[in-house]
Amino acid sequence: MGDVMTALLLALVTENAELRQQLASAQDMLVETAIDAGNMHALVEAMRTERDAWQEEAERLQAQAMRRA
Repeated sequence: MGDVMTALLLALVTENAELRQQLASAQDMLVETAIDAGNMHALVEAMRTERDAWQEEAERLQAQAMRRA
């Protein structure tokens, strides 16, 4: 193999290693983002459940007040 081929092969190996590192970093960020999104979804669902409970309570109290009036 000539010097040009050796240099080209070395450049390709180096670029491949750099791209693999970038890919690994991107995958890590995606996993973290997916975990954060799952946590946010759980919080939103909990808030919706709490909102619905408060709304039902308010409607119950309003109906109770209307019966008394």
